[in-house]
This record gives sequence, structure tokens and C-alpha cells, in this order.
Amino acid sequence: MSFTTPNGTYGVQLPSAEQMRALNERNAAALREGRTIMGMRALLLITTGKRSGLRRENPVAYFLVPDGSWLVIASAAGAAKHPDWYFNLGAHPDEAVVVLDGEEFAVDAEELPGEEWERHWRQITAASPGFAQYETLADRVIPVIRLSRRAD
Repeated sequence: MSFTTPNGTYGVQLPSAEQMRALNERNAAALREGRTIMGMRALLLITTGKRSGLRRENPVAYFLVPDGSWLVIASAAGAAKHPDWYFNLGAHPDEAVVVLDGEEFAVDAEELPGEEWERHWRQITAASPGFAQYETLADRVIPVIRLSRRAD
């Protein structure tokens, strides 16, 4: 499986890769200690690098779905390109792991299509208007990914 939403052509300029790695490491440590990130609930999404094959830890905000799954948003703060974790997850979906509330577990990932994306996107942007702003900064659809705990 791979995810299929195309990148955009313009958007916010993100910090350098080195700065992003440092920020991710700091935020990952905060999550492991049970803290929030900028006041938002977040989980630690562990993926395998699409090209490198290396383990990658990515702190991402989430929205809990009534069925117990989590929605994560590939916003990259409104950048033209989706975050690397989106591509890593699409390339290696069977290796995805989440750390949440001190527990680490395998997850299945599904990119939400069409009407389901629209329904959840409306709920997400109503609950967290910053995501709606990201959409105005880039000319791309911002993917929403459902993470579900994998059955043992």
C-alpha cells in the first residue's frame, strides 16, 4: 500500500532537516514523559524510513475517533510537501508503531478517502482551527490518516 495524495507546489517554508530532527527529538522526549506538545494531545508515530530503512520517531497531534482509532494529520504546518512520515508510513505500513500514554503498540494505517476525509476534516478544523489555516497556506489536500491498533 502507498498513500496517493500529491504534494503541492507552494506552502510554508519549514525549518531545515537538522532543526526538524532536533525539534522532533525534543517533542518525542516530552511525549515519553507524558507531556503534551503546545497544549495538544499527541502520540509518537514510529515509522521506517522510505529510503533509509531507519526507524523514525515523529510526534504528531491526534484526534480520537469513537471507534477507538486515532486520526493524524499530514499537515507539515502548511508546507507544500507532505511530512516525511506520510511517505514512510505509505511505504512501510506493516511496520508502523505508536507510543501513547506509555504504551507501545503496532497499528494499521489507512488514508481517508473522499467523503470520509471531508467529514472528518470538518470535525478536525472545527475542533482545531489551526489545521484549517494550514490548508490555506498550501495548494494541496492535507491527508488525514486513521491509525488503528493492530490485532495481535
